[in-house]
Amino acid sequence: MSDSGNGRRSLADVVYERLQRSIKSGAYRPEERLPTEHDLAAEFEVSRPIVREALKRLRERGLIYSRRGAGSFVRSIGLKQPLGFGQLENVSDLLNCYEFRITLEPEAAARAAERHDQARLDDIARALELMRDATNRQSHREDADFQFHLAIALAAENSYFSTAMEALKDHIAVGMRFHGASVKREASGLARVFDEHAAIHEAIRNRDGAGARQLMTRHLIGSRERLFEKRRPDGALVADPIAAD
Repeated sequence: MSDSGNGRRSLADVVYERLQRSIKSGAYRPEERLPTEHDLAAEFEVSRPIVREALKRLRERGLIYSRRGAGSFVRSIGLKQPLGFGQLENVSDLLNCYEFRITLEPEAAARAAERHDQARLDDIARALELMRDATNRQSHREDADFQFHLAIALAAENSYFSTAMEALKDHIAVGMRFHGASVKREASGLARVFDEHAAIHEAIRNRDGAGARQLMTRHLIGSRERLFEKRRPDGALVADPIAAD
């Protein structure tokens, strides 16, 4: 097994993603013990430290747990979405998603500033670099955008933040897709949004919790306002129809 062609996905990423898919698809039963690190390393043709890192991430997301001296076991919750969010069906749902994110993510950013280690900071920086590259090409990468926000939740070292973000992935993707289309209509829109993300990264790197919280709040509120640019006569917000093109 090797890294992907662009060299930006690590082997631990690949092992983690494949194990996650196996767990969520039901390939492993609830409470079933996973193969040993040695066996997984042989299966994926990687070293044991890489397997160890992938297992650590699975534990952090609540998909597996460890028993001392016995190995790693699949949690029952790992076979379905960890939180019960239904399908995003209308504009009201998207607004509610933004409202929840504005409550959740600024605190995650503040905790990430206080608690991150170098590996977590590197994950945030890698996602930011993907966004920089896309911005330079006048493009928007929803996948890199989500990875940036998820990496911050993981850096907060509280699995409730990252579990909520993972469960909201499809919902967040809708908002990011429409928002990306909206900012591309402005000459400096993509660059401005990139600068917002870069400022959040800088605050986290500098361990400025208050600053990271404020910048994340400002970014999410700005994103919501850029997306919901028009109002109905009754004052209710509606998505800018051009953004959905």
